Amino acid sequence: MRLGVLDVGSNTVHLLVVDAHRGARPLPAYSHKEEMRLADLLDGDRISKEGRRLLTSFVRDALRIAEDKGVEDLLAFATSAVRDAANGEEVLAEVNAATGAGLQVLPGEEEARLTFLAVRRWFGWSSGRLLVIDIGGGSLEIASGIDEAPDVAISLPLGAGRLTRDRLAGDPPDPERLRELRRYVRAEIARHVGEVARYGPPDHAVATSKTFKQLARIAGAAPSAEGPLVKRVLRHEDLIGWSEKLARMTARERSELPGVSQSRAPLLPAGAIVADAAMDLFGLGELELCPWALREGVILRRLDAISADR
Repeated sequence: MRLGVLDVGSNTVHLLVVDAHRGARPLPAYSHKEEMRLADLLDGDRISKEGRRLLTSFVRDALRIAEDKGVEDLLAFATSAVRDAANGEEVLAEVNAATGAGLQVLPGEEEARLTFLAVRRWFGWSSGRLLVIDIGGGSLEIASGIDEAPDVAISLPLGAGRLTRDRLAGDPPDPERLRELRRYVRAEIARHVGEVARYGPPDHAVATSKTFKQLARIAGAAPSAEGPLVKRVLRHEDLIGWSEKLARMTARERSELPGVSQSRAPLLPAGAIVADAAMDLFGLGELELCPWALREGVILRRLDAISADR
């Protein structure tokens, strides 16, 4: 069947159309996305009138596209930008009333669980105990487990966009702000290391998300043009060096690095600080990049549900 996933993220709003059925790999058929930066369209802690207007417009267009592409089942969800906004429920009600999309908030822990499911299905049982780390625009997700459902799933407010907006100033960032951010991030992650470590060390440590993909690319990983089946790894020793370099560069200089878009370049110093802290505190020498993440996890969960109903 043809499924659609509408993902309202903190940075990007994305409609992904896939052809999928139980037991087969979901095949992307069409992609429509916009870097809306919803988390930046705020009045205090509330999504602004302009943010609501842009979101409603995109969702309306996405539904039309999904219909044109023959989507039979559309799964629409919002992550931390809407989840953490003081008027998040009001925004969802407004968008749903205007479009009929059925958009729902995805809790942070469920986001971690679904991403973990996607990674497990991609790498398979031979990976043993998986540790999965995902840096989004608004939150950091961590999950670990031996099965398809993780033993532990954690969501922390340590997204690259959120930290850049709230805690970093200057271009390049002020060195003292960077030191403060590093201390804050490490303290927040350290509080949760024991929750993960109690289940034992991972056999396979994996990263997902645009932030990790860009960090791996500038550290020498293969470009996306070589396809999803090429193994890509981010080594901690490489990340340490690049984290320091990125902090000294301007956003324009970062955007000239391989694989780094102009819109994402301002977020990389914060993203690198989070990645470095996670790898260090969990004792990870390297992370392997997985091309599947949250959207694929949502699709796989839906296919499992359809199969169970038949």
